Amino acid sequence: MGKNLIQQARGKGSPRYRAPSFRYKGTSKYANHGGTLFGRIVDLIHSQGHSAPLAQIEYENGIEILMQAPEGIRVGDKVEMGKGVVIKNGNVTILRNIPEGIAIYNIESFPGDGGKFVRSSGGFAKIITKMEDGIVVEMPSAKRRTFLPDCRATIGVIAGSGRKDKPFLKAGKRYYAMRAKNKLWPQVSGTSMNSVDHPFGGSSSSVKGGPTQASRNAPPGRKVGKLAPKRTGKKR
Repeated sequence: MGKNLIQQARGKGSPRYRAPSFRYKGTSKYANHGGTLFGRIVDLIHSQGHSAPLAQIEYENGIEILMQAPEGIRVGDKVEMGKGVVIKNGNVTILRNIPEGIAIYNIESFPGDGGKFVRSSGGFAKIITKMEDGIVVEMPSAKRRTFLPDCRATIGVIAGSGRKDKPFLKAGKRYYAMRAKNKLWPQVSGTSMNSVDHPFGGSSSSVKGGPTQASRNAPPGRKVGKLAPKRTGKKR
């Protein structure tokens, strides 16, 4: 009798693999507002669900949001959000108004979605090219992506850039760090498992008798390991 793969068990939603989101401080995203907002940083807080410290911002109209804090920001600093704001640390504006080469983060995928890209500690992106219908941005991975000119972004570099420099030293420390964000750790390869735990497991070694390439018509969950190529043979 077979057994569910780990990713299948996680997708089921059992308490073992559920994130402790009731301990998270909240969602980090922009407020939806048409005009210019003037706000003040009320507090800098630590959230278990975020790798970077969060800045609690209170705007003049009473709206309070959480946002990844940029480097060099302090409690009491004033920030702005809108189309005609000053280009300085912590201010939010559209990509069309940001000069090329300025460090930005928390970029929206579509205007108004609150920010989707470049949100982890120490991360930042840069505008490379501006066009009429798109802004080319170089991501932290050095890949380039085109965004709509009206997508918003925050000026600066996300705080907490030295987080990955300190080693974990012990497996237990790593375990609890991963568990806080519901990350799967340790990750074991399928060939190292028993045959009951994975299609690639068994045979008492990592060398299997059969091919490990998943069939082309395998269902989701079974399509693991080497995937079938889109096409084979000489291109004519």
